Amino acid sequence: MIKPTTAEDVRVAVATALSSGGIDSSQSEIAFFGGSFTAVDREYMISLLQAANEYIDEFKGIRISTRPDCIDEEILTVLKAYNVTSIELGAQSMSDKVLELNTRGHNSDCVRKASSLIKSFGFSLGLQMMTGLYGSSEELDLYTADEFIKLCPQTVRIYPTVVLEGTKLAEYFLSGVYTPHTTDSAVKLCSKLIPMFENSGIKVIRVGLHSSDTMENSIIAGAYHPAFRELCDNTMFFDRIIESINNNHIARGEIVIKVSPKSVSKVIGQKKKNLIVLEEMGYKPSVVSDNSLSQRQIIVQEG
Repeated sequence: MIKPTTAEDVRVAVATALSSGGIDSSQSEIAFFGGSFTAVDREYMISLLQAANEYIDEFKGIRISTRPDCIDEEILTVLKAYNVTSIELGAQSMSDKVLELNTRGHNSDCVRKASSLIKSFGFSLGLQMMTGLYGSSEELDLYTADEFIKLCPQTVRIYPTVVLEGTKLAEYFLSGVYTPHTTDSAVKLCSKLIPMFENSGIKVIRVGLHSSDTMENSIIAGAYHPAFRELCDNTMFFDRIIESINNNHIARGEIVIKVSPKSVSKVIGQKKKNLIVLEEMGYKPSVVSDNSLSQRQIIVQEG
């Protein structure tokens, strides 16, 4: 991902990435994130796309993010001409009440129309949602996920809300009008959302904000952890372990948890949290690698 200010910045960033040898460019995209790409000055936007297109043969495509209300046929025609392949929409919520309270500038129908138009042009569609927004609830966040699934995007990003100093949300928080999610409550919610998307064939490509010193120093409340996705994975595996124990009526005592080698650390949990909780419940768990299992599969047996 690059955050350019000029066309020359694009050239330098892409050329540096290629010369570093640290990426497989044939499986990578040039990405314009950090703002609403199609809302910027048109000549400026095209200058960035022209610079990116100088390297298009080296990459899988170009990915951009933008607002649902900044998509129309004319814009999509321009993007198509400059080899954009993926478009992500900052939809955030499918509750009109929540969108209005957070002054997002669009409604849920705008998300539906933009998504349909993007897919009709042959772009890969990505949707971004924010959990725990002002005026939202777990029920409304689950509703947003359900509505996203109906739109059949290829990818989804889930961003639990964090409160940054100097923002309207900060005013609401400091005045007591808004109570943001804690990290623990956001992890529990996102651990429900991730399987909803994955079970519908939608790839979840990000959960939680990218870590940066500038942002971290501005956070005054909300759900933030530099390894947020890992916390969600830990919770999802723990829930599956308990479900398997209950479904198979496994008695307290020694148990064996079989899992793919790629998922061993997720089953154990950060600082061995999952194993510690199981021990507190009366179980003596051991985790065994099993190459025959997929990354999400587990088998729990009595020891």
